[in-house]
Amino acid sequence: MAVTSRLVPWLLALAAGAAAADEGRASAWWEQLQGERLQIHGFASLTAVKTSANRFFGDSPDLSWNFIEVALNASYQLNGRVLFAGQVLARRAGDMYDGTPALDYGLADVTLDETPTRRLGVRLGRLKNPLGLYNETRDVPFTRPSIFLPQVIYFDKVRNLVLSTDGVMVYGETSTGYGDLSFTLGGGQPVVDENLEWAFLGDDLPGKFIPRGVAWVGSLWYSAFQERLRLGLSGFTSVLGYRPGVGLDLGAGETAINYLILSAQYNTEHWTLTSEYSRLPLEWQDYGVDFPYRKTSGEGYYLQGAYRVRPGLELMLRYEEGFTDRKDRDGTRASASLGGAVPPSDYFAKIWSLGVRWDLNPHVMLRAQYERHQGTYTIAARENDPATLVEDWDLFALQLAVRF
Repeated sequence: MAVTSRLVPWLLALAAGAAAADEGRASAWWEQLQGERLQIHGFASLTAVKTSANRFFGDSPDLSWNFIEVALNASYQLNGRVLFAGQVLARRAGDMYDGTPALDYGLADVTLDETPTRRLGVRLGRLKNPLGLYNETRDVPFTRPSIFLPQVIYFDKVRNLVLSTDGVMVYGETSTGYGDLSFTLGGGQPVVDENLEWAFLGDDLPGKFIPRGVAWVGSLWYSAFQERLRLGLSGFTSVLGYRPGVGLDLGAGETAINYLILSAQYNTEHWTLTSEYSRLPLEWQDYGVDFPYRKTSGEGYYLQGAYRVRPGLELMLRYEEGFTDRKDRDGTRASASLGGAVPPSDYFAKIWSLGVRWDLNPHVMLRAQYERHQGTYTIAARENDPATLVEDWDLFALQLAVRF
């Protein structure tokens, strides 16, 4: 709570300043500060979470204020071909992230070739992975379709692993008479943390994960009708080796991850219809004869509609389903393999979400979200004892977000 209490005054100060600022005067002030090549921006959000049962981003059955995001980003256009950009993010999310400021991304973007109809470039540094529609901008509250992204695809419990890669990515885009095509292909080292042990091994064990080899990430996108229609395929693959601590009855195994997302979105003046489908095959090797898991093939999808009632007011409705193993959708086999110590409902999730967004002005946004859950697949073991989780539960969240 110490970190949380330090972040709250900054958030409230930003909110008051953004709400009170005249838009014209604020714009003029930023223009004088930044100049033509330098851009400096930031955002902050404070979210209250209440659940009927189970902990989600803190002690939510008693009302949690432990979901806070504060970030500062900057970009500098050196010339027509070279851009530098970076962002520092402090994120508090229950027991999973403690609010310590960290480099969210920091990169150099070099344009190798550019014409009116095509572009080819390369990015180096800590890079956001182009996975699905929202991963690259998932930290910015104003770019998300809701307070919480669909957790059956955008897992917050292993967020850092799929969020960024330290490496190199080549990208390109071209315009044709049939629409626009773009691609990204890159490789490097994923960002690992203690949350991976909870997610892949079930506990905080005396050891740590180490990336093995190169993690690869790529995407292919098609858009048409002035981006009214967007279709995408994106994926991520990595192997994590585990280095066990002293006295741990667990072998020096490895976990292989393959993550694939199919995306589709259609936009009109008032409606945005979105759907994504993911597959997440996982394979564990050499952990020892007593380790319960060997191979699973996770699956998730959602259907989402957003309706803009009027400028600044938007409603959202979403349904999502996710499964630890698509061949064990009710979780009975996984539960039986552990002797019933973990209930079957821990291996699936079916979620209805209803949300509303209200933009008070270009700098301040209020959001509310209600979720009805069956199953606890999206719940983090780091915050809960899987044996005591409640299968049917509700979540309600309120968020204040500001940007400048």
